[in-house]
Amino acid sequence: MLSKEEIVKSVPQTGFFGQPKGLLSLFFTEFWERFSYYGMRAILIYYMYYEVTQGGLGLERSTANSIMAVYGSLVYMSGIIGGWIADRLFGTTRTVFYGGVLIMIGHIILAFPGGLTTLFLSMAFIIIGTGLLKTNISTIVGDLYSADDARRDSGFSLFYMGINMGAFVAPLIVGTIGLEYNFHLGFGLAAVGMAIGLVVFLTTKKKYLGLAGSYVPNPLSSEGKKKFFTRLAIGVVIIAALGFYLIQAGIMTIDVFTMTISILGILIPTLYFIVMYRSDKSTADEKSRLLAYIPLFVAAMMFWAIQEQGSNILAQYADERVDLTLGSFEISPAWFQSLNPLFIIALAPLFAWLWVKLGNRQPSTPRKFAYGLFFAGLSFVVMIFPAYFNGTDTLANPMWLVLSFFLVVLGELLLSPVGLSATTKLAPAAFAAQTMSLWFMTNASAQAINAQVVKLYKPETEIMYFGVIGAIAIGLGLILYVMTPLIQKYMRGIR
Repeated sequence: MLSKEEIVKSVPQTGFFGQPKGLLSLFFTEFWERFSYYGMRAILIYYMYYEVTQGGLGLERSTANSIMAVYGSLVYMSGIIGGWIADRLFGTTRTVFYGGVLIMIGHIILAFPGGLTTLFLSMAFIIIGTGLLKTNISTIVGDLYSADDARRDSGFSLFYMGINMGAFVAPLIVGTIGLEYNFHLGFGLAAVGMAIGLVVFLTTKKKYLGLAGSYVPNPLSSEGKKKFFTRLAIGVVIIAALGFYLIQAGIMTIDVFTMTISILGILIPTLYFIVMYRSDKSTADEKSRLLAYIPLFVAAMMFWAIQEQGSNILAQYADERVDLTLGSFEISPAWFQSLNPLFIIALAPLFAWLWVKLGNRQPSTPRKFAYGLFFAGLSFVVMIFPAYFNGTDTLANPMWLVLSFFLVVLGELLLSPVGLSATTKLAPAAFAAQTMSLWFMTNASAQAINAQVVKLYKPETEIMYFGVIGAIAIGLGLILYVMTPLIQKYMRGIR
């Protein structure tokens, strides 16, 4: 296996804002991948519930919102599989490329008119492809730097800037084309975006990435690979046959499928915690830290349950409940999807500066999580005011939606990067990678639960929907705030 020194030496170490040249390749690959993903996501909910005469599929709004949540949940769940494939079979570079190809195929499928079957086939390709690409491309970024390289944090900051720039631009371009002209043209543009990302990756990786991501950390033997691919083929055939039978028999309906994912969203992380806690490989201190991690996990789930509704419930709200006219100019409802990455780009440097400035005086991890939940809850509470003051028969001022997105981003910057850091510190040594997968499961589980929750939203239940969910988040934040001393005790010296 290659040593860390060999890998770093193979990468040109200057050339992109003082960073390794490989960061240029990964920055633009991820920019275009996020462009394709968020572009497609910006119009997907509308494509599902718009009438057939408007170019959509004509699904019920509650069904469309539920499918959207399940889709997001499965995207995050698939990252666990992507990490294993990179570690055991292909290495991160090849896995990222294969993932990009599958994502592009998924978008191409949606670029052609089709029904619900076509939609689900496209989603399957994008889910698997994103699982292969998303987690592994970040691993390659880490390969560019030696362990003591002071540029590492700023390099990751630049990389995540690429993510948010792609997410910001996509709804403005793909959203406009998809809604103003044709949904399939919009999906086709998302495919073009991913194709550009793949071209950038292929043409620059040999020159700029060197040996980064080229190795397989824990490769399967030849015999192991044969067993894996044999079992995979058998499994795919069995699942396809069983799925076909259940669908034909009318047993596997959309509602049954979404409920199955919702149950898995709770079951998988529960099993994760049980296995790690009961393992002989976890020390007494590590088991204590796992107990401290549980309330943080629940808090993160609650946060993402609100944040991720920006792409379904708030997207529907933007389309049906907001006054989209500014004088003679009309706003596209898809443009609101650009607010989240825009606020992150603007505020992330401020938060990074704030934590450095405060140093040891900054709030502890549980307190930051509590503040994150307060802001998430407030982002939903403010959404009750348009209906409370003016009813649901009049269109709301778009600034209410802007305020909601702004508040949830404040919560995200308090909770998301802190959660990543806390996960690395609280993880048992023997389960470090799996605990990171568990952190990403907070989002998957949140969206799996959302698949049932979003069915409750209707304009007539608007005040109750936003008010109750917002109040639950604020209540959990208060509980977490009060529990902080106890959680700190179980964290055994980790702040």
